[in-house]
Amino acid sequence: MLLDELVSTAEAVAATGSRRAKVETLAHLLRRLADQSPDEIAIAAGLLVAKPRQGRVGVGWRGLSQLQGGVEPAAEPSLTVGEFDRLLDSLASTSGSGSGAARSALLEEFLARATAAEQRFIVGVLLGELRLGALEGVLIDALAAAGGRPAALVRRAAMLSGDLGQTARLAVTGSEEELAAVGLVVGRAVLPMLAASAPTPSEALASTGKASVEFKLDGARIQVHRAGEDVRVFTRSLADVTHRVPEVVEAVRAMPVRDVILDGETLTLDDGGAPRPFQETMSRFGAESSRDTLLRPWFFDVLHVDGRDLLDEPLAVRRAELERLAPQLVVPGEVTAEPEDAERISREALAAGHEGIVVKAIDSPYAAGRRGSSWIKVKPVHTYDLVVLAAEWGSGRRRGWLSNLHLGAFDPGGEFGEPGGFVMVGKTFKGLTDELLRWQTEHFPVLESHRDAHTVYLRPVTVVEIAIDGVQRSSRYPGGIALRFARVRQYREDKLPADADTIQTLRSLLPFTSRVASDGDLIT
Repeated sequence: MLLDELVSTAEAVAATGSRRAKVETLAHLLRRLADQSPDEIAIAAGLLVAKPRQGRVGVGWRGLSQLQGGVEPAAEPSLTVGEFDRLLDSLASTSGSGSGAARSALLEEFLARATAAEQRFIVGVLLGELRLGALEGVLIDALAAAGGRPAALVRRAAMLSGDLGQTARLAVTGSEEELAAVGLVVGRAVLPMLAASAPTPSEALASTGKASVEFKLDGARIQVHRAGEDVRVFTRSLADVTHRVPEVVEAVRAMPVRDVILDGETLTLDDGGAPRPFQETMSRFGAESSRDTLLRPWFFDVLHVDGRDLLDEPLAVRRAELERLAPQLVVPGEVTAEPEDAERISREALAAGHEGIVVKAIDSPYAAGRRGSSWIKVKPVHTYDLVVLAAEWGSGRRRGWLSNLHLGAFDPGGEFGEPGGFVMVGKTFKGLTDELLRWQTEHFPVLESHRDAHTVYLRPVTVVEIAIDGVQRSSRYPGGIALRFARVRQYREDKLPADADTIQTLRSLLPFTSRVASDGDLIT
């Protein structure tokens, strides 16, 4: 199939807010793939959610930023889905000295054969940022519609296999029996259960009833499978990182069990036992060779023990099994129905340097791959006033609107640039309503200083209130930090640029050890 068909479908999906229309559009494409090239169904499914089967292929934001806008697009589409898949294979297999330049050359040659729309799609896939509003849930419904299968059956197969591409192939071209046969297998990663959010511990507990109120650790999510002496460790995105975490492997091998599947987090601790900054955990977690810093595993759930699946057992049963297997490795928490207890545990978690808490209904099963009301996270939200430095033209449904904002903090003393200037600390398109998008598109050109093909750069006069979950060290921006999970709250017409929060204020959110350390890129 031509890549253009995939791109056109993606654009149509992005252009509508109707879930039903998204599902129908995707189902039509999947049926065409089944008729024309069924071997490409699995490939297409991964591309549509910006999660190709190859995973990360060694091309990041910096490499793409050097190419974007510099490669003249083709006039007519000619690329196929298979060719894009083979490019990703080539990028992933390129390694060693000069691999960065080699990947850039491969990508530049491929982009030169792509139309402008295809170029945007390719870059979005590589960055994991298609912004289609068509993530796994919508695609799973489309797979069920295309294959005439029950959506619940397709969803469970995707969750337990951890492989959306193969689930897509089975759903559209396989039998219902084959789908039903997909089950939990020790050694094969499953999609992790996710948590919703609430503003306070009391509100979270009101939704769940009696619950296990647990510390929310600021670490890296891990899923650990043990079959005999064979231990495998997977990330949140189901990448196998066993060779990077020998400490975790050793800890799980010491448990009194033969076969087990565990869900948890790993993080680094300082000499006093307090968690080190998230950045340091991720640097250690992403290392190919051993480091001086050790990772400490913590577990909050168990899905299988010695031939017995626990997915459908209540959390109370799973928690008891976890306490039996590894009491010293269980995430701290208490079972309670009292709001006062939940508030106290939240304060204790924050005082210990953790992110907040997760409130989990004590009678809830493990809903692999789903975000529901059974698990609810509570984290403090920080808001800061920053200045808009630029806005990027949107794509898909936001095409024609100025969308993604470049955000800057005030630098009164010129520590990171010109005195009285602004230091870029991140980007966001989160929280922008259609009304705000419309206002930005009308208002920002009046403030334009210059532009390129993708971005309108602005005089730094517009103040916007941004909510963040914190900051992390990063060498991408001159201030040495980047915002975590930034989203727009409101524009502050009552404030002047000089009223914006300073880069020093934002840097103070880093733990002391991070502020004095040399900056480095986040490895994920």
